[in-house]
Amino acid sequence: MPELPEVQALVQVLGARATGRVVRAVHVTSFPALKTYDPPPTALVGATVTGASRHGKWLDLTTTTDDGELHLVFHLARAGWVRWHATAPTGVPKGGKSGLAARVVLDEGAFDLTEAGTKKSLAIHVVRDPSDVERVATLGVEPLSAEFTRERFDELLDARNQQVKGLLRDQGAIAGIGNAYSDEILHAARISPFALTRSLDADARHQLYGAVGGVLDAAIAAAAGREASELKDAKRAGMAVHGRTGQPCPRCGDTVAEVSFADSSLQYCPTCQTGGKRLADRRMSKLLR
Repeated sequence: MPELPEVQALVQVLGARATGRVVRAVHVTSFPALKTYDPPPTALVGATVTGASRHGKWLDLTTTTDDGELHLVFHLARAGWVRWHATAPTGVPKGGKSGLAARVVLDEGAFDLTEAGTKKSLAIHVVRDPSDVERVATLGVEPLSAEFTRERFDELLDARNQQVKGLLRDQGAIAGIGNAYSDEILHAARISPFALTRSLDADARHQLYGAVGGVLDAAIAAAAGREASELKDAKRAGMAVHGRTGQPCPRCGDTVAEVSFADSSLQYCPTCQTGGKRLADRRMSKLLR
C-alpha cells in the first residue's frame, strides 16, 4: 500500500506535470471506485489544474473552474497506483482486466489511476472542498507537521492503552503511516509492535517520537525525484525489516521474524525489539510484550 512517503512523491510528480494544464476529459472505468456524484467527474472538464497536495495517504488534485475550485481526491488503497502518460492515449479507455479505474486527460499528457488484484478498494471523490470527504475530514495529525509535537504524541499514547503498532496505523490519530512504515519506525525505536502505549517509559517515548520523523524523512528523501514507476522498488529497497522475513536484520544480524494475520503480516527483529523473544504467530494468542 502506498504510504505517506510514496504518496508525497506522487504528489510531486503530479504537481510538476499537471499544474497549469487544462482537463480535457475524465473517464471513470471502475464505477465502484467513484464515491461521489455531485459534482460529477465531467465537472472537471475545462478546469485548470492549480496544484497537487496530500492529506495523509489521500492525494488531492486542485483545479479552478468558472464556478470556483474543484478537487479530485483519491486514495490508492492497497494495490492502487498512478501512471503518467507523456502523450495522452487516444480513444475511450476500458477497465476490466487492465486494472484501469480512471483516466484524466489533460491538454498535454494524461494520468491513469489503476488498481491490481480482485479486491477493489480504490476511492475517487470529486468535491468542492477536501473536507467534504469524511475520511479526510477525520484524519489525525500529520506526523511531519509542526502540530506533531512531543506533547501531542504523549497525549495520543495516553489516550487509551493499545498496542503501539495499532496507534501508529490509526489514521484518525496519526495520518499517513501504514503497515510498512509502522514496522520500520518500531524497529528504529527498538520497540515491540505489541507493546502497550501506556507502558512506554520516557526513554521509549523519546525514541519512538524521533523514529517517526527520522524514518519518514529518510523515505521521503529516497523517493524524491523518482518516476512513479520507480517508487515501489525504492520503497522495498529501503526497508530494514518490513517484507524481509527470514533475512538478517541490518542492525544486529538476527533473523527478521513475522507475525501473520488474516489479511496482513508484520515483521520485526527479535533481538532489537523483543529481547530475543519471538511473538506468537496467532491473532488470538497471548502476545509477548
